[in-house]
Amino acid sequence: MTLDGEALEQLRKRARAGGADKYHAANAAKGKLFARERVAYLVDEGSFVEDGLYANAMADRLPADGVVTGTATIDGRQVCLMANDSTVKAGSWGARTVEKIIRIIERAYANGVPMVYLVDSAGARITDQVDLFPGRRGAGKIFWNQVRASGSIPQVCALFGPSAAGGAYIPAFCDVVAMVDGNASMYLGSDRMVEMVTGEKTTLEAMGGAKVHCAESGVGHFLCKTENDALDVVRTYLSYLPSNWKQDPPAAEAVAAPAKADLAALVPASERQAFDMRRYVKGLLDEGSFFEIQALWAKELTIGFGRLGGEVVGVVGNNSMFKGGVLFVDSADKATRFVQLCDAFNVPLLFLSDVPGFMVGSAVERQGIIRHGAKMITAISEATVPKICVVVRKAYGAGLYAMAGPGFEPDATIALPTAKIAVMGAEAAVNAVYANKIAAISDEAERAAFVAAKRDEYERDIDVVRLASELVVDAIVEPHELRAELVRRFAAARGKNRHFSHRRHGVTPV
Repeated sequence: MTLDGEALEQLRKRARAGGADKYHAANAAKGKLFARERVAYLVDEGSFVEDGLYANAMADRLPADGVVTGTATIDGRQVCLMANDSTVKAGSWGARTVEKIIRIIERAYANGVPMVYLVDSAGARITDQVDLFPGRRGAGKIFWNQVRASGSIPQVCALFGPSAAGGAYIPAFCDVVAMVDGNASMYLGSDRMVEMVTGEKTTLEAMGGAKVHCAESGVGHFLCKTENDALDVVRTYLSYLPSNWKQDPPAAEAVAAPAKADLAALVPASERQAFDMRRYVKGLLDEGSFFEIQALWAKELTIGFGRLGGEVVGVVGNNSMFKGGVLFVDSADKATRFVQLCDAFNVPLLFLSDVPGFMVGSAVERQGIIRHGAKMITAISEATVPKICVVVRKAYGAGLYAMAGPGFEPDATIALPTAKIAVMGAEAAVNAVYANKIAAISDEAERAAFVAAKRDEYERDIDVVRLASELVVDAIVEPHELRAELVRRFAAARGKNRHFSHRRHGVTPV
């Protein structure tokens, strides 16, 4: 078949147009952009170079085989990307769809550049399953390539519609997932399949909608109102990370902390009174630089990227506003993955501790709190990036270990004047040691005096000056001095030796 210029242009036009007008109209009614509009909004103008435009060009109504792939720049930096076209067979996968996705991930990995997934797909075309599913270049190769690329290059997903069945694993293997509320969903089986197999009656939104995954399952990281918001998340996320594991995160011009930030005033004198660690983080970092991740899930732990003096840091902080800042199964998993992410891409870690410890009780024991806690502590141990532990108010029990305490080779353990480090808080400790004696004192005033005396004795035993004198902590720093201290210490640790252990890899306490 020989093409003249006009015929080739018509072929291109048909391929770029996507599916029928009625599908474009249906998407627009839901607030959804065309796949190529998403790409155009995300990348630098004129930078996109497409591959596989003519995939399945001989077939009827399968332009580009339902997926757009290629290279571009975002803020001047090279990326590879794929975007499902939901106007073509609902963005479902055929054999060439799969091959295009595999090829672009392979290119991203080979070139050492981030991989962006713009997902909106109903999953595999059952009619094409022999061609796309089981073979060596079948759908499984997509996930194999994602796993190989994990920690080597940033992988970020924006989810605009469904990500169904096996396709749900594309977001799952990404570093972070931004989901558009009301349209995005992830599920292994449709609501009809679930009812057929289990008898449960549900809906896609209730089972796998954006709110479910961002607030309950933890598979989603950002709940977005609009598609543009989700694309902005992709751009912002990449701005904190290097292009690959061999590079350092991109520095920015240093910005002062918020002028009105009073870190001392943010921390209540009583450890029984909660305070919002997110406000503390924002007051400590360069103004406007905090980028919180998974804000709706396991809120007792706050994580995210920010900058100190223009340099990127990853922040892990206990938030007593939620569940008292106690570590649960989900918050342990949340910390584990974020610490591994930062360590993979050379992002220094700042731990802000105000932790009573891990949750106790039969419910969490059945959920596996010990193995989840062990997984978090494993990640802290294995992280070789510069890491600094700041005890803002308290670090009790195994919570001290989980927040990179002195035994986990932090580059510094810093205590604020409000800091307490102990096996447990004074009230719990006095009760544990003197429970029988307290119960035997019948006079209420005498009993209260006895408890108060023992509390004071315990508090003196764990006094922060004593901890500094015993070299448990490396410095006691006033809140207004903390930011400058951290900037200097992270700068000093930048060239540290990052070898951890003679082995292939550890065995994670899954």
